[in-house]
Amino acid sequence: MPGLNPCMKAVVLSALENDYRVLGIRRGWAGLLNYNLNEPATFDYYIRELSPRRCPYYRSNRRHISTYLADQSTESEGWFGSRFLKNSPYGKQVNESGLMDYTGYILKVLEHLGIDVLVTIGGDDTLSYSVRLHNEGIPVIAIPKTMDNDVFGTDYCIGFSTAVTRSVDFITNMRTSVGSHERIGIVELFGRNSGETSLITSYLAYVDRSIITESLLMFINWRIT
Repeated sequence: MPGLNPCMKAVVLSALENDYRVLGIRRGWAGLLNYNLNEPATFDYYIRELSPRRCPYYRSNRRHISTYLADQSTESEGWFGSRFLKNSPYGKQVNESGLMDYTGYILKVLEHLGIDVLVTIGGDDTLSYSVRLHNEGIPVIAIPKTMDNDVFGTDYCIGFSTAVTRSVDFITNMRTSVGSHERIGIVELFGRNSGETSLITSYLAYVDRSIITESLLMFINWRIT
């Protein structure tokens, strides 16, 4: 069961129960960046008010209520990853002259929307820009979500368990083909500067060797005969 959509559901339902109005920003930072204050046609596309709707998968238990964009089908959203709000890591843009900071414009959009608190869900890119907005005086609630599990200050990130589970399943299933052909199987996993996903997956999948970014590896006179 993916964790991102249930996380968003929990946030929205809790806010609604406490009489907050909740807005969903489609495509994350790009949604705020592309929200044109002078073009009303962009308003409904990037910003939608979230409200509770019953999900057919949860009809047997009326305590479960799903929360999605008003015009979205709820037939299967609870079982998949981020689909209806989409995502984007961008709070800044790059051109030929270097880095361009659009924070000033995003602050104007937030003020225009009347957003009191911003809830952001993501990894390094998303949360680093959340810190920037926090420093500008915007109240931010940051929720770590990255398969790398490398967000400082938390032991566990949404997406890490899914990444490890799927990787273990893939390696386990691959053993049959690799073994029957008497070959060596090499699997590369995401993780960037963090080797935790690779290390935990290797341990659980009983692999022979694991190379992680935290360990220096030197290839010296390696020969396969």
